[in-house]
Amino acid sequence: MRKGLLRAVKRVVIKIGSRVLTDSDGALDMAVIGRICDEIAVLRQQGFEVIVVSSGAIAAGRSELGLMDKLRTIPHKQAAAAVGQTRLMMAYENSLAHNSLKAAQVLLTSEDLGSRQRFLNARATLDALLGFGIIPIINENDTVVVDEIKFGDNDNLSALVTNVAEAHLLLILTDIEGFYSADPNIDPDATLIPLIKGITREVERAAGGSGSKVGTGGMATKVAAAKKAGKNGVATIMVSGKRSGIIVAALQGQEVGTLFLPSDIGLNRRKHWIAYTLKPSGKITVDDGARNALLKKGKSLLPSGVVQVEGRFERGACVRVCGVDGIEFARGLSDYSSAESGRLVGCKSSEIDGILGYHYGDVIIHRDNMVIL
Repeated sequence: MRKGLLRAVKRVVIKIGSRVLTDSDGALDMAVIGRICDEIAVLRQQGFEVIVVSSGAIAAGRSELGLMDKLRTIPHKQAAAAVGQTRLMMAYENSLAHNSLKAAQVLLTSEDLGSRQRFLNARATLDALLGFGIIPIINENDTVVVDEIKFGDNDNLSALVTNVAEAHLLLILTDIEGFYSADPNIDPDATLIPLIKGITREVERAAGGSGSKVGTGGMATKVAAAKKAGKNGVATIMVSGKRSGIIVAALQGQEVGTLFLPSDIGLNRRKHWIAYTLKPSGKITVDDGARNALLKKGKSLLPSGVVQVEGRFERGACVRVCGVDGIEFARGLSDYSSAESGRLVGCKSSEIDGILGYHYGDVIIHRDNMVIL
């Protein structure tokens, strides 16, 4: 199965976690970085286009600043990132240069991908870099980012990059062999699961949190990343980045780590952007009739089905769509602002012009701008 799936792969996103790139003291492990870059060079020789999403900047900076505990304040994290990012890029540049390859630094925030224009600009930049044979090294711009615009972790960022770059595979390098039936650090009977055909609630519950002082992502974030990539039709392979030759082995189709198959029902790239890249600015609650029309009939959301509007948002913003039970079941771009939508609660489409004195259309959210979650 793996070899057949990988035959269609040309462009791959490799996410490398902090625990892979750092040694026991929390400093950058230059030997590991050198070995990874050697394997990237092999992939390039085999015709693959490679994009790297790399953690490690804050860990490297923390080591340089002599701060051995996990950083808890944003200014300390930003200072560590500012110091560590240059060291991280220098390590990649030097290691890739040994293989006659060049690196380019790409720093992103969620605001960059939340803007459709900047999203497309990022895609064009990555295409241009790959066209020149350069390896993009992507990281979150931790030096300036704040909690409100954070991706959360680089696992999430790597899943979003598969959409931005129109990649065919996500390869996650972590510090364990793959996805286990239980936490292998706690349960001696835990077994490696080589294939996950679908990320169910049981799979999500089996994923644990992060226990590391050098990283922010645990197994739960990696499974979430695989799920997001899968919704874009992209498979994910999770392997131990500490093993020599693992990157080449994974791309050759060897049975290493865990393969997460993509969703049977994928989203087009624009709807994937709406569902997973944009951060909702508000919430619209709908009645049961509207909920059924959206879920079962593929209809647009009419103002007559809206029962409550919460939050402040402008026209075109991403909003959560919830049932009267409060459970979110859809997400979409609103044709009206929160103030306008609030005035239109429960009205008929034919009444919009009379209430507002103008109208942009007959719906609150058009079905083409909505994703069922």
